[in-house]
Parts: sequence; structure tokens; C-alpha cells
Amino acid sequence: MRPVYLSDIKDLVQYERERPAFQRHVIETRKRRRVALGDRISISFENRDTVLYQIQEMMRAERIVDQDRIQEEIDTYNPLVPGKNELTATLFIEIDDMRMISRELNRLLGIDEHVYLVIGQQPPIRALFEPGQSRADRLSAVQYIRFPLTDSDVQTLITMTQPVRLRITHPNYQAEAVLSDDTRRALADDLQRE
Repeated sequence: MRPVYLSDIKDLVQYERERPAFQRHVIETRKRRRVALGDRISISFENRDTVLYQIQEMMRAERIVDQDRIQEEIDTYNPLVPGKNELTATLFIEIDDMRMISRELNRLLGIDEHVYLVIGQQPPIRALFEPGQSRADRLSAVQYIRFPLTDSDVQTLITMTQPVRLRITHPNYQAEAVLSDDTRRALADDLQRE
């Protein structure tokens, strides 16, 4: 999938005019891509539109107009645009009770070794977590992950003949979810656009 380039970015005035329609589009796009895994974790698969939206929203919120700063935002978010034979996602650890955040995140240390995508009968694909988001003693509630796929994985996902699941096998948190047909079609579309 093509990364985001500086030439793709709308200036603040143009973006404000186009934002309502683009925002509706991205909200609909994200609905198809978000998968709940138990009661505390969800995974939202990314694509070029969701990444472009994040960049544009950062520019809008922080009133960024300097080209170098815009390029920094692009460089920060572009790794979320999936490459060939790859799915990327944002993993959210959702804890509503502010008093429990630290304790719950500590309970989930090491989760980066326990998140998988399972495509049909293929061997589970372990998520690759972005470096620096977790350490032995600290975990961020938002993680960027990627799943490298083989040609066979891609073909199985695209043909929609076998179930696709997300799985967490952490000692303190186990969950599994089957991807809906709608989610699978969205991911298949991304993989075929490469």
C-alpha cells in the first residue's frame, strides 16, 4: 500500500472544508476494522486512509503548518500503513477506571509475546510490536502492531473460505475473536490493493 507523502496532505483551510466528508468515511472504515478481544482489549486494523486521517487530525489539533513538522508527523504514522503481504493495527488496552490503569497495565506486561492472528489452519502469526512501547517494567495502553503474511496466508484471507481469528494467550488475559465477514472483506481489499 502506498505510504502517505507530503503532497497528500491538505493545508488546514482545505482540510477544514473537506473534513466532514473525510471524517464520515474514516468512521465507517474503522467500524469494519475494529475487533473486540474480551472486555479490555480491541484491535483496529489500519490502512492508508486511517493513517492519513490521523496525520491530518494531528495537524488540525496542533495547528501544524511548518513543512518539517508535517513531515515529522508523516514519518511517525507512515509505519502504520501496511506493506506488501502485511496487516497493521493499533491495539488498545481499554481501562475505564483511572485508579486501575497502572495495576492492569502491569498485569499485562509481556503481552507483546502473546497476540496472534490465526488464518484458517495455518500456523498462528505472532504480532510484531513496535519497539519502545513496552519494556520489562512498563506498558503503554496503545500499541502499534503488524502481522507479516505469507502468500498462502493472503490467499486464504482473500478467498474467505476459512475463519480468521485474533487470539491473546497472555497468562493474565486470554481472549479470541473470529473476524466478521465485513472485517475480512476490508482486509482483503487492502491486500489486493498492494
